[in-house]
Amino acid sequence: MEEKRQEEVDLIQWHPTFFADVQVELRKESEKLSFQSEYQLSKKPMEIDVLIIKKKTEEPIEKNIGRIFRKYNIVEYKSPTDYLGIDDFYKVYGYACFYKADTGQENEIPVEELTITFVSTGYPRKMLCHLEKERGYTIENPEEGIYYVIGDKIPIQVIVISRLNPKKNLWLYSLTNKLENKEAIKMLLEDYKGKRSDNLYTAVMQVVMKANGERMKGEGSMVCEALMELMKDELEASKEEGKVLGQKLGEELGKELGKEIGQESAQLSAVKSLMKTLKLTLVQAMDALEIPENQRVKYMELLENEVDMVR
Repeated sequence: MEEKRQEEVDLIQWHPTFFADVQVELRKESEKLSFQSEYQLSKKPMEIDVLIIKKKTEEPIEKNIGRIFRKYNIVEYKSPTDYLGIDDFYKVYGYACFYKADTGQENEIPVEELTITFVSTGYPRKMLCHLEKERGYTIENPEEGIYYVIGDKIPIQVIVISRLNPKKNLWLYSLTNKLENKEAIKMLLEDYKGKRSDNLYTAVMQVVMKANGERMKGEGSMVCEALMELMKDELEASKEEGKVLGQKLGEELGKELGKEIGQESAQLSAVKSLMKTLKLTLVQAMDALEIPENQRVKYMELLENEVDMVR
């Protein structure tokens, strides 16, 4: 079971989600920026993970992860299952130089208009030690999770997701497969409530839930209640579907019997919705819906009958 779950986590599409997440983090100032995913440097398979271009060079970016931004900002992202190494620095630095040089005219992109950002879940100790020892750079830590590499013509920063302050960078902090901070989980669920219609937030939330489902389900009643609130619309839709079925059956079998069947169908639909969406077990789903003990056998049998019919 654990090996299967690890395989599922390994298959998660982290890079597209990071592209959505970095836009979420900079959402309040998105009108100042344009975002391009997997920007191709040439016809050959050489791509920048994210290219962020300031629409108005003179306008500063207030968000902490974007304060060093100039006109052209190259971002390299490493997923939770990857690491940021010494050669990654030289690869991305080379990308920046190539991006500057691969234009239609001489010095079209001044070096003063470039920045490089590395984003990693863990602290890249070897890379930063190498930069200090071999290149004579110094590392500054202006705030939690953000490190400035000082000494190069191009401004460089390293963002360590696991060290960010969730109160300042909630969504980027949550882009991990080891989300263990209970308060951060609660904050994330609360923040998502008002943004469920936004595709960027939804894309990030789906991956966070998939990567951390077991942890989020195991954090007790606080998170359980938040998850239930989060799925309120889906559960209401399931119940409404059950009511409609009950009404149709009621026309043929009598109002009372139809009402009872409708209630059972609505409850069963809600159970299945929780099991499918949150990967809950049958017992966990019935706990979440507070189904009385004396009714649980009935729902177990109903679910088993549906499985038998599919077979």
